Amino acid sequence: MSADDKLRELGLTLPDVPTPVATYVSFKRVGDFIYLSGQGPKRADGTYPTGKVGADVSIEDAYEHAKQTGLGLLAAMKKAAGSLDKIEVVKLLGMVNAAPDFAQHPKVINGCSDLFVAVLGENGRHARSAVGMGSLPNNMTVEIEVIVRVLP
Repeated sequence: MSADDKLRELGLTLPDVPTPVATYVSFKRVGDFIYLSGQGPKRADGTYPTGKVGADVSIEDAYEHAKQTGLGLLAAMKKAAGSLDKIEVVKLLGMVNAAPDFAQHPKVINGCSDLFVAVLGENGRHARSAVGMGSLPNNMTVEIEVIVRVLP
């Protein structure tokens, strides 16, 4: 089953690739690798869920925010490679806007990781770091960046 078919089966739709808000590009291809700029859980109206995970935001809500971010990253991958069926996720860096005593960062970033595996199968499995940050742009709850390989 193609990745597009899997997205339809899951009832998911890829958003438009966000326009960068500063001096950078959404992705950069170098040989067989694509480096995707960090994205957050942008809503259709252009706003972001905000707050500190572990204080203002639950793990469950932040998991969904990471999943939404993953959809945006999948859209950028598809634009960069032409098809999600040509993608292998190599490395993911998940950043959580966390309360100082919060220690469940992996549970949040699983929202994105689980999505990648659900849509891409084994090609969605990746190396990963999940870390807490004192703040993130626009006070958003999560930001995720990804490195992918374009398959031959």
